[in-house]
Amino acid sequence: MTATVDAPRLLELYELMSVIRGTEKAAHDAFLAGLVKGTTHLAAGHEAVAVGASAALRPDDYVFATYRGHHHAMARGAAPAECLAELMSKATGVCQAKGGSMHLTKASAGMLGSYAIVGAHLPLAAGAAWSALLRGTDQVAVAFFGDGATNIGAFHEALNLSAVWALPVLFICENNLYMEYTPISSVTAVEHPAADRAAAYRLPAEVIDGNDVVVVADAVGRAADRARAGGGPTVLEAQTYRHFGHSRTDPATYRPAEEVQRWLARDPLDVASRRLSELGVPDQEITAAAARAAGVVADAVAAAKSADGADPAQALTDVWADGGHQWRT
Repeated sequence: MTATVDAPRLLELYELMSVIRGTEKAAHDAFLAGLVKGTTHLAAGHEAVAVGASAALRPDDYVFATYRGHHHAMARGAAPAECLAELMSKATGVCQAKGGSMHLTKASAGMLGSYAIVGAHLPLAAGAAWSALLRGTDQVAVAFFGDGATNIGAFHEALNLSAVWALPVLFICENNLYMEYTPISSVTAVEHPAADRAAAYRLPAEVIDGNDVVVVADAVGRAADRARAGGGPTVLEAQTYRHFGHSRTDPATYRPAEEVQRWLARDPLDVASRRLSELGVPDQEITAAAARAAGVVADAVAAAKSADGADPAQALTDVWADGGHQWRT
């Protein structure tokens, strides 16, 4: 069924987006404090894409994300505390400190991983959709990816095979205008890098406002309905903007100041808040939701900081020890 976002549901989505935004800020602060090893790719500004899409999906659907996947993990049910603990290399991390920021995974919630190799997960999403088709379920697989992945071969291979087999898979591009530090428009021949390519594979496509959680939920709901009914894949291009640089080492000075301000004026949280007000939700309720979110984040930070560090003796568990092929047969 296509998602219908009424006022109570929208308030829940606003609160979840607020939790994700606060957790991203906490991850940023922890990194600067030396509590996070390695880099982080923050998704502040992208919250409406993950939360809106998840609102239209079922718990048994599959989600695949990029290395900028904190918001997807939490939208699918990973707790802020276990995500922050993962970044801090704690035993209570969602992957017991074996994944870190770029590999958040919670299979029990259908979050089948964040992937550091650009575009590598798109064929995996097609494979998960093929599995659902073979098993006769009406599950849907969703691949979230950045605009830069549209110039990767795996994007075209995944779209082509998914179209040929009419797989129940949604390809959702989070187009934040930049592939790392390079404007996507400067290296791509079409205006909409994902949506404009869909026609080559006879796939329906839609360009949507990725900063409006209601718009995202409705678009994903329609596409999921179509996939479950045997209509095959859909390409959605969600236009959004990251509030930070590509990674924590990037000050993002290459972005024009007026562009940044224009997009900050359409912050997903502000868009949702205005929608709530238009629906008659009192300001006090909106403020209370934000306060509850802040409390969740504060508790998550405290829990992650106080958790035990990962046990080095467990480092080689849950992996293939010899890299051999015996597990295939």
